[in-house]
Amino acid sequence: MKADRLRIILPLSFFLFISFIIYLADTADYNFAFRVIGHIPYGDKFMHGLLYGVMALLLNYGLNFKSKKIFGFNMQIGAIVVLTFAGLEEITQYWLPSRTCDVFDFVADVVGVVLFSFIKWENI
Repeated sequence: MKADRLRIILPLSFFLFISFIIYLADTADYNFAFRVIGHIPYGDKFMHGLLYGVMALLLNYGLNFKSKKIFGFNMQIGAIVVLTFAGLEEITQYWLPSRTCDVFDFVADVVGVVLFSFIKWENI
């Protein structure tokens, strides 16, 4: 029963966390964390990969690491959902004056999702 609840709570909580980060960035509320990461070389790219990678891992866990064959590749459904979300989020930045649409941010998202998709666990 505990694992069933975690499969829902973990991905949902992390999605809310990332949504809050996106909101702060969209409203140009650059707090202490944004400033610190901005001073680290490639810190923005590293955080993209880390955040979207963890989000994919948690969603894959929530979906019992189910996968689907797409273009000849066996891809985890959680990874597909997260990459779709990341791509749409990056595209919307084109229309927001406080944001910059950057293909390399999406590349960092893809790298993070792919790396974290290699991680699997059965029970917590």
